[in-house]
Amino acid sequence: MGKPLRQKVILELLEEKSVGSQEDLQRALSRRGLKVGQATLSRDIHELGLVKTGAGYTLPSEVVSEPALPPVSRLVREFVLEVRAAQNQLVIKTTVGSAQPVAAALDGQDWEEAIGTIAGDDTILMVCTDKKGAHHLAARIQAMLA
Repeated sequence: MGKPLRQKVILELLEEKSVGSQEDLQRALSRRGLKVGQATLSRDIHELGLVKTGAGYTLPSEVVSEPALPPVSRLVREFVLEVRAAQNQLVIKTTVGSAQPVAAALDGQDWEEAIGTIAGDDTILMVCTDKKGAHHLAARIQAMLA
């Protein structure tokens, strides 16, 4: 178990509800299969900038989230020029400079056929679980173009 995973779980727990004490947080982590010592937990709390309130630990209110992407269908319709399947992969051509936001939106769909994407400036490589999944996703993305 690494620090990034542990801190991600801590943030997930705090998004669900505030946690009254370090001991409560330690127990909640334990229920998720993460055994954490008090010193490690204190460092995580400090590094994450958690705030102790009367109700317990919460996420800092000043956290600025990234702006939400437009819907994937809109990004595909506006910026994707071509989708080609090659074995278990898709090569998606976009207008110049738009591959990364389109790839982020595609990743955000959590399609079970998709393993992940790599985006350049005007090309996205999407790796799929198998050839059938690649053809299924190619058809799905093509449908968004219409």
